[in-house]
Amino acid sequence: MSTVIEPRRQVFAIEHPNEPQSNEIRRTIAELEPLGMRTFTPSMTVIARSEGCYHYTPEGKKLADFTSGVLVTNLGHNPARWWKSMQQYMGHGLSDVREGYSSAMPLSSYNAITTLEAMACERLIANMQSQPGGGRMEQVLWSASGSEGMIKALRAALAQDLNRQVILATRHGFHGKKGLAGAVTGTEADPERDPRVRFISFPHEECYSVQNRRQPIDLTKYEMELTKLRDELGDAICCLVTEPYLGGGGSYHPQKEYLQLLESFCRRHDIVFILDEVQANFGRTGSMYAFTEYGVEPDIVVLGKGMANGVPVDAAVGRADLFARFDYGEASDTWSGHPLGCAAVLSTLDEFEKQDVLGQARELTRVIEEGLLKLTELPAVDAIRGEGTVWGIQCAAIGARNSKDVAKGIVKACYHGDNAGHSIHLLGPLSGDVIRVAPPLVMPLDESEEYFAALYRIVANLA
Repeated sequence: MSTVIEPRRQVFAIEHPNEPQSNEIRRTIAELEPLGMRTFTPSMTVIARSEGCYHYTPEGKKLADFTSGVLVTNLGHNPARWWKSMQQYMGHGLSDVREGYSSAMPLSSYNAITTLEAMACERLIANMQSQPGGGRMEQVLWSASGSEGMIKALRAALAQDLNRQVILATRHGFHGKKGLAGAVTGTEADPERDPRVRFISFPHEECYSVQNRRQPIDLTKYEMELTKLRDELGDAICCLVTEPYLGGGGSYHPQKEYLQLLESFCRRHDIVFILDEVQANFGRTGSMYAFTEYGVEPDIVVLGKGMANGVPVDAAVGRADLFARFDYGEASDTWSGHPLGCAAVLSTLDEFEKQDVLGQARELTRVIEEGLLKLTELPAVDAIRGEGTVWGIQCAAIGARNSKDVAKGIVKACYHGDNAGHSIHLLGPLSGDVIRVAPPLVMPLDESEEYFAALYRIVANLA
């Protein structure tokens, strides 16, 4: 007998006072897009334009972007030099328009090769190999999303030996929502979990706060767990996948020794070590790539988000012998290596290689940490954790309000701003009660200090 599942009722659009244009747009989206299109946030910000480190609503409200468009716009929104470089790589503005068309790179190049794709491969590989830990980076497997890049990385590992099909993944990670990427996300609690996936422990308690993370970690229990799994599964283990830090899982940043332990285990047993850097690459953790920051040398690194500063392009980069198992078309898709994405990667590499983006980011790290540590004086904040320019605020319960309600309240209050007109754009809370703070790497220090002071005032008024 079949079971009829009642459809979820469409909720009313979030609205804010004195925002007639934004509210009308919110109502339009609520009516014409299914609820599942949106990731919930109490503010549901409507953006009319963005510039540098700021968003502007249709009503003209200015919001400091503490999200970088979910860790994407590391260079800020619409940087002029980056856009000019993009246009030059694409060939726009460099030739006459004839009969309504411009002679330039196509936007799609399926089943063909462009000069930009070759250039982007060469530049990306050279950049990665120049970094400590990048020695195994030999080929680029382009994709159109982070989850797709993860799927390709996992498929490459599984293709090595049909008798080695067990995937180890760190518990509570986030690698995507599709297929194999979704299978290695979360925990074994999902009743429909892919049986090939086994989860291993992650040191949540040891890195609960930034202070905890700076203490030595006892790896004994993690070593014992890995040894037990190896004794149970033997050579059936194909690969191990982890993130430099748990992003969607609540912004937990482990001690470097933990990732080094995982890498060592993989080396001893000829297991493919896959590092999901989609949220961590291109300067976000302090180094150009997180594998350098954590002192590891992965077999495959999955890149995305910040590598193109907002243009959708991702990639799995790694050992050529691992990708050699794919025959023609087995890892291709419509948008793999598309010219616009390649131009964006090249332009982003130009900025990092010609400007001191990482030096600016390291200065910004100091401002972020100082500003967030001050928040721990307030009853609404239990701990902060993070590194580089990606941090999490662990909210606490206040009176009758649980930590999740407090987190939602902070996001909404930041949207409305303080009495001096400082408003801040934040994402919906991670894991229910953790607020991510990840401004663009290029945010001016004086402006960031000003907005972190405003953040303190806003959270203080919430108590």
